[in-house]
Amino acid sequence: MKLLNIITLLSTTSLAVAGGLDTREANNADLATRAATICGSGYELNKAIPLPKGTDPKQRLGTLYTYIGKDKGCAILDNNVGKAQYMYVGVCDLNGKHCDKDSGAFSHNFACAPLVAKMGQSSKSLYIDYKDEYGWACE
Repeated sequence: MKLLNIITLLSTTSLAVAGGLDTREANNADLATRAATICGSGYELNKAIPLPKGTDPKQRLGTLYTYIGKDKGCAILDNNVGKAQYMYVGVCDLNGKHCDKDSGAFSHNFACAPLVAKMGQSSKSLYIDYKDEYGWACE
C-alpha cells in the first residue's frame, strides 16, 4: 500500500465539544461521518491517540485520529481545547524525501501520510509535540 503525500488545513468550529476541558465522547457513527466529510468516502478508523501522550483520555487537549482507505491514509488532529489554537501537521512520503508542512490557528487540522502533530498557545509554547513515523501500517 502506498500512502499519498497530501496536506490540507481545515478551519471550522470544533465538533460537539462538551463543557470544561474536553470531556467529549465520540461514538463510531460520529467518527465515520467525520472521516467521510473530511477524508472522503471509504475510510475506516485505524487509531485514536489522546494527546499529549500519557494524558487521561477525558482530560486530553487534542486527539489524533488516523484512518485507512483503499490506497491512502488520512489523519485528523482534533482540537479538544474549545477555542482556536496554534496547530501544525507535517507529512512525508514513505521514503522521507518529500515532506510538506502547514500550520496556523485552527479548530481542526488534518493530513494524509506519516505525520507530526503540534498544538499550543503559539509555536513556541507547545503542549503537544507528537511524532509518529508509522501513523498507518505501510507495505
